Formats: sequence, C-alpha cells, structure tokens
Amino acid sequence: MLGLYLGDGHIVRRGGSAWLRITLDGAQPEVAREGHDSLSELFPDSRVAYHRNPARGKIDLQLSNVSLPYAFPQCGPGRKHDRPIALADWQLELSHAHPERLIRGLLHSDGCRTLNRFSTKLPSGRVATYEYPRYFFSNLSADIRGIFCDHCDLLGIHWTMSNPRNVSISRRDSVAHLDTFVGPKL
Repeated sequence: MLGLYLGDGHIVRRGGSAWLRITLDGAQPEVAREGHDSLSELFPDSRVAYHRNPARGKIDLQLSNVSLPYAFPQCGPGRKHDRPIALADWQLELSHAHPERLIRGLLHSDGCRTLNRFSTKLPSGRVATYEYPRYFFSNLSADIRGIFCDHCDLLGIHWTMSNPRNVSISRRDSVAHLDTFVGPKL
C-alpha cells in the first residue's frame, strides 16, 4: 500500500478528517482490486470506494480516515516531487523487513515490464534480432526513486538510471527475481 500511495496517491486534509485517493490504470483492475483489499484491511472501520472511470481509463480508490496522515506521514501540501519525501523510521523498519512488498507497490503504480528488442549486424553479415525483458520505474521525485533503488539494493537487484527520471532493471537475474513477486502488472 505504501508503494501505491507514493506512486499514485495523495491525501487531502479537510477539517478534522483526511481523504486518500489513489488513481490507478484502468487496464490493470487486478492491481486496483488488490489495493482496495489492502486499504480495507488497513482501515477496517472505513469504507473504501472503488470508482471506475472508463472515459479516463482510470480506477480511483478513495478513503476517509483521520489516521491517514499517521499511516502515510509523507503527505503534505503540494506535489510529492516538489517536496522532500522520506520514510519514517517505523516505515523503514517494516519495508526493510519486506522490501519485496514496497517494490511491488511502486512498480504497480509507476512501473512496467517490457520486452526490449534490438537488431544488430553480425560479422558474418547476417542481421540478428535479440529480445529480453526489463522493468522500468519512473517517478519525478528523486526521493521516491531513491527509496525504490535502496530497496532494490536490499534484494541484490541491479538497477541503472536510463535517464534522470527512469530506473531500468535489465539484468537477467534481477528481472527473474522481480518476476517472482511483482505479479500481474506486465
């Protein structure tokens, strides 16, 4: 849930309450359903709304609960990429114990798995075409990219920066490791 929030969520405070909205890709309803179930488990006394918006190709998860700012202390005014984002000590303890879960949530919100194809001319003159799977994680926030990379490091997942905004994971063993726990968003 923390990964989904950091990638696609925001919290608005109104009066004595707080509202969470996570906007997810409508082409990935299984990710939204899992997010809905996780929020329902985390906040059992609050109703989690699930709104499909086919015109925008999105699914919104919404929840109101006064505890949201404590569960996600990264909330604050403005966009996440315009302000510092750091995990609280208790979040670091949990995410370091279960780095797969945070990486999975971040990839489900701001990542993808693709097939990279390229052709090259061999010394024999023949043109060979190669393909291999890779993951990308893209986020405007350097802090959130750093959180992602730090947790990849905990698992020995090799990553590189393909440009200032995108983290690429293309080594065969690292892709295979991600495939064991990332799940349905391909």
